[in-house]
Amino acid sequence: MQPSPHKSKTGLKRILNAFHYSMDGLKAAYQHEHAFRQELFLAVILIPLALYLEPGMIGRVLMIASVLLVLVVELLNSAIEAAVDRISLENHELIKRAKDMGSAAVFIALLNVAVTWGLVLLG
Repeated sequence: MQPSPHKSKTGLKRILNAFHYSMDGLKAAYQHEHAFRQELFLAVILIPLALYLEPGMIGRVLMIASVLLVLVVELLNSAIEAAVDRISLENHELIKRAKDMGSAAVFIALLNVAVTWGLVLLG
């Protein structure tokens, strides 16, 4: 089996390429995914709020990490949807299942924000 020509980079070149691919991914998510823009807006509000409220270092870390997790899960959900849409746009049970599971993952991540913030702020 031939190795992927995209995996031949090593060292600093690989790190720089990975950084550029990551920035391209963030740009694509911002440009094409309305849900990502909404959750990014939420992060722009909640992360400074977590710093302002001063719930203690551990509380602050938990609050910020829960918000960032939503962005990570949304990126993965969007990637799954894009890959599935590339394969087929037909209505199919497995395509629906994949998209619904991605949506459920985002929902759980958002629920995690509410629970984490509630527990930290209510002590």
